[in-house]
Amino acid sequence: MANFDQADLQNLLDHGTVAPMVDQVLAHIGKTPLDLIDFAQNHDILVEAHSPFGHGDLVSNSDLQAIAGTYGVTVPQLAVRYLLQLGLAPLPKATSADHMRSNAAIDFVISDADMAKLKAWTGFHYSDETSVFPVYQK
Repeated sequence: MANFDQADLQNLLDHGTVAPMVDQVLAHIGKTPLDLIDFAQNHDILVEAHSPFGHGDLVSNSDLQAIAGTYGVTVPQLAVRYLLQLGLAPLPKATSADHMRSNAAIDFVISDADMAKLKAWTGFHYSDETSVFPVYQK
Protein backbone atom coordinates (compact mmCIF):
# COMPACT_ATOMS: atom_id res chain seq x y z
CA MET A 1 0.00 0.00 0.00
CA ALA A 2 1.38 3.42 -0.78
CA ASN A 3 0.53 6.98 0.25
CA PHE A 4 -2.67 6.24 2.10
CA ASP A 5 -3.96 8.98 4.35
CA GLN A 6 -5.70 8.49 7.70
CA ALA A 7 -9.16 8.23 6.13
CA ASP A 8 -7.95 5.58 3.69
CA LEU A 9 -6.40 3.57 6.50
CA GLN A 10 -9.54 3.86 8.63
CA ASN A 11 -11.64 2.70 5.68
CA LEU A 12 -9.44 -0.35 5.27
CA LEU A 13 -9.57 -1.09 8.98
CA ASP A 14 -13.36 -0.74 9.04
CA HIS A 15 -14.18 -2.61 5.83
CA GLY A 16 -11.22 -4.76 4.84
CA THR A 17 -10.79 -8.41 5.62
CA VAL A 18 -7.06 -8.00 6.23
CA ALA A 19 -5.66 -5.05 8.16
CA PRO A 20 -3.01 -3.03 6.33
CA MET A 21 0.49 -3.79 7.52
CA VAL A 22 2.46 -0.96 5.86
CA ASP A 23 1.81 2.58 4.65
CA GLN A 24 4.48 4.29 2.59
CA VAL A 25 4.44 8.07 2.96
CA LEU A 26 6.55 11.07 2.06
CA ALA A 27 8.26 11.89 5.35
CA HIS A 28 11.41 13.79 6.18
CA ILE A 29 12.64 16.57 8.43
CA GLY A 30 10.42 19.56 7.69
CA LYS A 31 7.61 17.41 6.29
CA THR A 32 6.61 14.83 8.84
CA PRO A 33 2.92 13.84 8.88
CA LEU A 34 2.86 13.19 12.63
CA ASP A 35 -0.92 12.70 12.89
CA LEU A 36 -0.85 10.04 10.17
CA ILE A 37 2.21 8.39 11.72
CA ASP A 38 0.55 8.29 15.16
CA PHE A 39 -2.65 6.86 13.68
CA ALA A 40 -0.77 4.16 11.77
CA GLN A 41 1.41 3.22 14.73
CA ASN A 42 -1.62 3.07 17.05
CA HIS A 43 -3.08 0.50 14.63
CA ASP A 44 0.16 -1.52 14.30
CA ILE A 45 0.79 -0.30 10.75
CA LEU A 46 4.45 0.18 9.84
CA VAL A 47 5.16 3.53 8.21
CA GLU A 48 7.79 3.50 5.47
CA ALA A 49 9.26 6.94 4.81
CA HIS A 50 10.22 7.59 1.21
CA SER A 51 12.37 10.59 0.24
CA PRO A 52 13.99 10.91 3.68
CA PHE A 53 16.40 13.54 2.30
CA GLY A 54 13.62 15.78 0.94
CA HIS A 55 14.51 14.81 -2.64
CA GLY A 56 18.06 15.91 -1.81
CA ASP A 57 17.07 19.42 -0.74
CA LEU A 58 17.80 18.83 2.97
CA VAL A 59 21.47 18.06 2.42
CA SER A 60 22.61 21.64 1.83
CA ASN A 61 20.51 23.26 4.56
CA SER A 62 22.76 25.16 6.98
CA ASP A 63 20.40 24.72 9.96
CA LEU A 64 20.46 20.95 9.56
CA GLN A 65 24.19 20.93 8.87
CA ALA A 66 24.69 22.66 12.23
CA ILE A 67 22.56 20.11 14.08
CA ALA A 68 24.25 17.21 12.27
CA GLY A 69 27.64 18.72 13.15
CA THR A 70 26.88 18.50 16.86
CA TYR A 71 26.68 14.72 16.41
CA GLY A 72 29.62 14.48 14.01
CA VAL A 73 27.40 13.14 11.22
CA THR A 74 26.11 14.21 7.82
CA VAL A 75 22.63 15.61 7.15
CA PRO A 76 21.58 12.34 5.43
CA GLN A 77 22.65 10.41 8.52
CA LEU A 78 20.72 12.84 10.72
CA ALA A 79 17.66 12.46 8.47
CA VAL A 80 17.73 8.66 8.59
CA ARG A 81 18.25 8.62 12.36
CA TYR A 82 15.38 11.10 12.86
CA LEU A 83 12.97 8.81 11.03
CA LEU A 84 14.18 5.72 12.88
CA GLN A 85 13.68 7.45 16.21
CA LEU A 86 10.11 8.22 15.16
CA GLY A 87 9.62 4.48 14.60
CA LEU A 88 9.55 4.71 10.81
CA ALA A 89 11.35 2.60 8.20
CA PRO A 90 13.28 5.10 6.07
CA LEU A 91 13.81 4.29 2.39
CA PRO A 92 16.80 6.41 1.37
CA LYS A 93 18.00 6.64 -2.19
CA ALA A 94 21.72 6.09 -2.68
CA THR A 95 23.75 6.53 -5.85
CA SER A 96 26.68 4.35 -4.76
CA ALA A 97 27.71 1.67 -2.31
CA ASP A 98 29.65 4.33 -0.37
CA HIS A 99 26.46 6.39 0.02
CA MET A 100 24.60 3.30 1.23
CA ARG A 101 27.28 2.60 3.83
CA SER A 102 27.30 6.23 4.95
CA ASN A 103 23.49 6.34 5.20
CA ALA A 104 23.60 3.25 7.42
CA ALA A 105 26.29 4.63 9.77
CA ILE A 106 23.82 5.97 12.29
CA ASP A 107 25.17 4.72 15.60
CA PHE A 108 24.11 7.81 17.54
CA VAL A 109 20.95 9.08 19.24
CA ILE A 110 19.36 12.44 18.60
CA SER A 111 18.55 14.16 21.90
CA ASP A 112 14.93 14.76 22.89
CA ALA A 113 15.49 18.51 22.55
CA ASP A 114 16.86 18.16 19.03
CA MET A 115 14.08 15.73 18.07
CA ALA A 116 11.55 18.35 19.20
CA LYS A 117 13.34 20.97 17.06
CA LEU A 118 13.39 18.68 14.04
CA LYS A 119 9.70 17.77 14.41
CA ALA A 120 8.76 21.45 14.56
CA TRP A 121 11.27 22.68 11.98
CA THR A 122 9.69 24.76 9.23
CA GLY A 123 12.79 25.85 7.32
CA PHE A 124 12.31 23.35 4.49
CA HIS A 125 11.44 24.26 0.90
CA TYR A 126 11.70 22.12 -2.20
CA SER A 127 13.91 23.50 -4.94
CA ASP A 128 12.45 24.25 -8.38
CA GLU A 129 13.96 21.00 -9.67
CA THR A 130 12.37 18.83 -6.98
CA SER A 131 9.04 20.53 -6.39
CA VAL A 132 7.26 18.48 -9.08
CA PHE A 133 6.91 14.68 -9.13
CA PRO A 134 8.54 12.60 -10.37
CA VAL A 135 11.64 14.26 -9.02
CA TYR A 136 14.17 11.75 -10.32
CA GLN A 137 13.46 11.49 -14.02
CA LYS A 138 17.00 10.55 -15.14
